[in-house]
Amino acid sequence: MPAPVVSLAYHSGFGHTAVLAEAVRVAAVEAGATVHLIKVDEITEAQWELLDASDAIVFGSPTYMGTASGAFHTFAEATSQRWATRAWQDKLAAGFTNSASKSGDKLHTLQFFTVLAAQHGMSWVSLNLLPGWNSSTASENDLNRLGFFLGAAAQSPSDQGTEGVHKADIATAEHLGRRVAEQARIFAVGRAALAG
Repeated sequence: MPAPVVSLAYHSGFGHTAVLAEAVRVAAVEAGATVHLIKVDEITEAQWELLDASDAIVFGSPTYMGTASGAFHTFAEATSQRWATRAWQDKLAAGFTNSASKSGDKLHTLQFFTVLAAQHGMSWVSLNLLPGWNSSTASENDLNRLGFFLGAAAQSPSDQGTEGVHKADIATAEHLGRRVAEQARIFAVGRAALAG
């Protein structure tokens, strides 16, 4: 059985979201997937074809003004050509985001990703982590320290560069990468069994 193919379609304005993308990539590779990193603001026709051939597409963007970045929205609109032909139907989808505030309305960005995925007929892969840092004995170093369920969410101080991305948020992104790779493998095995 060939390795599942996972593509990360992401935008990063100041580098923080790129750190998360790399964490997702590394963990997905370690879990046995072939992974492509695709910067949506520099996407080429060859990279569109990589997305078309992927088993799973993970969307990533910073949260700006309560939603995904303008560059990601431009990419999302451009996917309408794939929508019209159902090119991404039945692929897996997942997502991650970052903002400077603890909340920063990141949930809206993750919801935007889920609606985009649903319009394409994709199946959403949630984070599948209980919330961390939600009791007196918990710590900001817990996985899923910000308590999101739809995807991986990170908080990075606005006055710091990529060194400011919290280690627990990187570990949470790694968890997402492993989970997507594992779910993509399960789907691939199931499809092969049905075809056989």
